[in-house]
Amino acid sequence: MEINPKTGLLDEARHVASPNCDQRPPGCQPELIVIHCISLPPGQFGGPWIEKLFSNNLPPDEHPYFREVCQQRVSAHLLIRRDGEVVQFVPFHLRAWHAGESAYCDRPACNDFSIGIELEGTDDGSYEIPQYQSLCLVVKTLCKAYPCLNEDKITGHSDIAPGRKLDPGPGFEWELLALFLQNPEEESPTI
Repeated sequence: MEINPKTGLLDEARHVASPNCDQRPPGCQPELIVIHCISLPPGQFGGPWIEKLFSNNLPPDEHPYFREVCQQRVSAHLLIRRDGEVVQFVPFHLRAWHAGESAYCDRPACNDFSIGIELEGTDDGSYEIPQYQSLCLVVKTLCKAYPCLNEDKITGHSDIAPGRKLDPGPGFEWELLALFLQNPEEESPTI
């Protein structure tokens, strides 16, 4: 897995361009990885709906919940599906609109200096082993490509927007991610 330095795209990701991005402020580069979760409709996995939301094509009449969110202009750099598939919406050198009002170590506006990774899941559910495996590969690739990133600069949306966001939720096993990062070749490390 590699990132093209000219395009900011992962070579092993499926690319679905999102218009919901812009330039990072001058001097800002990726320094933080933010883990999120998303499912559309809530609690349902699969289907095209997350991609449609991030590309501003979510049909409001397809599901009652979609009427609430179809006008939102949001994105993430990546989505990792339940089976581990990686979908990229925004090149890493651009600012994705994933964190909203946020702060990390008293530094506000996390979108400016972070990479947003959505896991297909729910705030109160668990995640699949293939998602951890893909996330591990992505994190290692990002850290290699961007010197200001390292495996200690990973946080949850709930940590940068406390009281406002809950994701990735208690079902996300930070210890399991750490084990995969230590032993990326292992298929299913135990905690």
